[in-house]
Amino acid sequence: MTSPARDALAARLRAAGSVFAEDEADLLLDAGDGDPVRLRSLVQRRLAGEPLEYVLGWAAFDGHRIRVTPGVFVPRARTTVVVEQAARRLQRYDRVVDLCCGAGAVSVALLGRIGALDLVAADIDPDAVSVAAENIGDRGIVVEGDLFEPLPDRFRGVVDVVAVNAPYVPTASITMMPTEARDHEHRVALDGGPDGLDLHRRIAAGAAEWLRPGGSVVIEVSAAQAAASAAAFASSGFVTSIESDDDVDGTCVVATRPS
Repeated sequence: MTSPARDALAARLRAAGSVFAEDEADLLLDAGDGDPVRLRSLVQRRLAGEPLEYVLGWAAFDGHRIRVTPGVFVPRARTTVVVEQAARRLQRYDRVVDLCCGAGAVSVALLGRIGALDLVAADIDPDAVSVAAENIGDRGIVVEGDLFEPLPDRFRGVVDVVAVNAPYVPTASITMMPTEARDHEHRVALDGGPDGLDLHRRIAAGAAEWLRPGGSVVIEVSAAQAAASAAAFASSGFVTSIESDDDVDGTCVVATRPS
């Protein structure tokens, strides 16, 4: 609903470069909850260039509010392509690994779509692990470590789906990312190595040990990198396909362990 205060705030946000100034104004006013001191602090943080999601404390993803804290990777709508493809391959109580889980957005979305799952989320960033544990609660476990290393041994060879949003930005391209990502999100959540696919190759090399026969890795990638990512999985013995969702500009590789 329009008001002089809302219009004035939207004008300030627009002048600072916001593309969706009216929407941001509504969200900030709601977060201010009628407290002018709190609202002033939130607005100042946003005008200083802090990502809106960090200012609000949450990000919208697949119909959920995902708690985020400064530095932790902010979930993007394009990652719903991973959720969609993973959900197609899951039933209730299946075993799922959310690898490079960030704030746990993929886990929360899959739990929302499928219901109860035997779920483990993992990330190397302790800040991400902390916030993912908040978001997932008692519906799964969250572990800290490098890729498959911290997974419980009981998951070895029996996982139905490994859902992944591993970093895939080439190192040299990070400087060209929007400032909200480049200057605020932890580099470990962005940097995929010289061609962006270092972690894809490591996951391709290690995933078969954890998947059941017929189980799949569903991993986000850019459209330009998809063929190279799929080739890495194919060279490790997986049957691969490239899936995309134009509505969210999302692309993923689905790599299935042969039965």
